[in-house]
Amino acid sequence: MIAEVIINRTAKKLNRTFDYRVPENLEGLIFVGSKILVPFGKGGKLEEAFVVGLKEKTSYPNEIKEIAKLEEQLKDEQIALATWMAKRYFCNVSDCIKLMLTPGSRTKNKEKRIQDKTINAIYLAKDREEIELDIEIGNIKSDKQKKILHFVKDNEGVTIPEIEMLTDCSRAIVNTLIKNGYLEIVEQKIERNPLHLKDTETIQQREKTEKLPLTKEQEIAYQTIERTMEQKDYQSFLLYGVTGSGKTEIYLQLIQKAIEQEKTAILLVPEISLTPQMLDRFIARFGKEEIAVLHSKLSIGERHDEWERIREGKAKIVIGARSAIFAPVEEIGIIIIDEEHDSSYQSEANPKYDAKEVAKQIAKQSRCPLLLGSATPDMRTYYAAIQEQKSDVQLLTLTKRANQSSLPNVQVVDLKQELVNRKSFHVKYGFIQCH
Repeated sequence: MIAEVIINRTAKKLNRTFDYRVPENLEGLIFVGSKILVPFGKGGKLEEAFVVGLKEKTSYPNEIKEIAKLEEQLKDEQIALATWMAKRYFCNVSDCIKLMLTPGSRTKNKEKRIQDKTINAIYLAKDREEIELDIEIGNIKSDKQKKILHFVKDNEGVTIPEIEMLTDCSRAIVNTLIKNGYLEIVEQKIERNPLHLKDTETIQQREKTEKLPLTKEQEIAYQTIERTMEQKDYQSFLLYGVTGSGKTEIYLQLIQKAIEQEKTAILLVPEISLTPQMLDRFIARFGKEEIAVLHSKLSIGERHDEWERIREGKAKIVIGARSAIFAPVEEIGIIIIDEEHDSSYQSEANPKYDAKEVAKQIAKQSRCPLLLGSATPDMRTYYAAIQEQKSDVQLLTLTKRANQSSLPNVQVVDLKQELVNRKSFHVKYGFIQCH
């Protein structure tokens, strides 16, 4: 078996495939999307590479080297997306693939890669009955040792500092119990969850946890998108709604629909919109266990663990800024981009991609709807939406506020005419008032 690989280098002349032989011990483990190590160049130094194709024969049988090691696995769809992005944004395929790798694992220096966070937890090393018997017959005489054993029996998995603090006993006593075979240390992985301090019950008491009744306009928009979800087909929608018209409630109910279909959802928002209040509304409705958050204010360790939670299927809803579109989400039911007019969806770093275009490509791959929401839509999006037959963007409008409150009065003032009339004007609270 021959693997076609892309070397993880930025040089333009290396933006092509190289053939490597798959060794027998890795047959059945190497697939399109595998991140591997291969000997490259005259010195045979190991370089990172990505498998983008597999074939039976090569045109260079005498020069083929073997793959040295398998590191990480991407999906076929991710490789296809990276290839499309490289052509669309005139960049290397490897640069696009790196966007889809687990945060903290993208550096070639293994020593600098983010590792799982672990703790040393304390567990009983003997059966409880055996420990109780040793206490009764006097094999364990120390009151502090008894106190620690009773505490660990009721709280297995605690750390030594927690035992010291909650039992008022020293580390030396714990070590003695470990030495005598009554306790053992077990290394455990712990997740760096950015939402771990959120109290779901408190948030649910403050926020609405049930579906809100939809207005007629909201219901039409919801049902239109819901039909596409039920048909399991791609369609792009522009939800053009005035401020306060209830776009977020439509998002919430569509995400609930995706979960009921045993699918997942991605919600992209501008970085500035990722506020605690915004997250609280989603936590109140779905619970924090269902949600993964990805944005630049998280530590690299938190982003690493959130990425792994998504990959393992523990999080069904991904909420994040631009780069969250590359999260390893399976079975996507809907992709939502709020404030779609915001310029932050366009990357200024290499590769210079547009998250809305990437989301559209992923939605097509996943055969799911893409919903773009805004009170002031991007001119290009709006123009595409009103083209009807010439575009795949369908326009949905919300012209009224959800709580039936009236919109502010707007008066257009011709400042040139005001100056001609020699009337003074001043700016107050962001509005121009003429006298």
